[in-house]
Amino acid sequence: MDLLNTLVDKGLRRETPTRAEALAVLATTDDELLDVVAAAGKVRRHWFGRRVKLNYLVNLKSGLCPEDCSYCSQRLGSKADILKYTWLKPDEASRAAAAGLAGGAKRVCLVASGRGPTDRDVDRVSDTIKAIKERHEDVEVCACLGLLSDGQAERLREAGADAYNHNLNTSESTYGEITTTHTYADRVDTVRKAHAAGLSACSGLIAGMGETDEDLVDVVFSLRELDPDSVPVNFLIPFEGTPLAKEWNLTPQRCLRILAMVRFVCPDVEVRIAGGREVHLRTMQPLALHLANSIFLGDYLTSEGQAGKADLEMIADAGFEVEGAGEVTLPEHRTGGGCGSHEGSGCGSHEGGGVCGTVPASAPAPAPAASASASASADEPRPDLVAVRRRGAGTDLAPNA
Repeated sequence: MDLLNTLVDKGLRRETPTRAEALAVLATTDDELLDVVAAAGKVRRHWFGRRVKLNYLVNLKSGLCPEDCSYCSQRLGSKADILKYTWLKPDEASRAAAAGLAGGAKRVCLVASGRGPTDRDVDRVSDTIKAIKERHEDVEVCACLGLLSDGQAERLREAGADAYNHNLNTSESTYGEITTTHTYADRVDTVRKAHAAGLSACSGLIAGMGETDEDLVDVVFSLRELDPDSVPVNFLIPFEGTPLAKEWNLTPQRCLRILAMVRFVCPDVEVRIAGGREVHLRTMQPLALHLANSIFLGDYLTSEGQAGKADLEMIADAGFEVEGAGEVTLPEHRTGGGCGSHEGSGCGSHEGGGVCGTVPASAPAPAPAASASASASADEPRPDLVAVRRRGAGTDLAPNA
């Protein structure tokens, strides 16, 4: 396909595809799927080889969130039967993190539900970061605490945080349909605060909430403009007791097309398969490793994931290798003083809308394929695959790592 050859060439040059090209990826047919995966896989291997970075989640506090994000089991008014507990103590969080590190993770993601941290919360998380780094000096620590106020990102970095996660989740035009207690602009502001403080910015999306192909392309292009170092791609986990419990809009093939589109738009960025891969990709998970170079090991915030041992076996069986603690994830141009190092004030503004080091898109867009993915058959509901987490952080049971 001329489209795929064009996208591979652009990906190897870090050139932004056109919107029409990105939409055309989502509109490819199932008969073309392996060609799409092979093409995006060339871009993935060019920048990241066959390495897979492992990340591990620690849910510092669970449930009781005042925000009304429709996709979230911890939201205001959620009737999902999830674990609910207040802040873990630093030593408890450090022990939870150790389980993931023992399983091969090189980054620990510390997450707390809520609108955003108070200054006391920042102190608490700072103590947790220090406790983890005292035991594991080389570990990367990413904080995910909600909307940041002025100065909080700097305090987290001083405490030893390496990164900050705050997802855009969906397009600006549809954000108000998903959440009403804060705005899309609030989220963009927090990503920019993290960038400016010198933290590695991590921001991604959730697919499967009823969005259109145009919405998916919109949010991925917005992420490209913000230039995070890592882009988590979540697939909606339709928790019973949440407003989106009946949204089963994804097939494994649809998920692979979405990951391929993200890889073409963000060729040299850590693309992470996040929540919902077991629910929606299922036996197609190994193919997704040809598109993404990063996954979460074990369980998620409020749901159980694939067994950690099975994750490691999947990576090996697919011909990939776990990225070592001493290996640098990002390509040199993103860590050697340009975008990606985020020293000093960072590169979060990107005046003109471009991304550092990229070439403006100029190639004419091919005509979209005849079969539109947005109208593809929805996935059959599989609520049996949505298992609430009952182990690990906040429990007396051993974690899955």
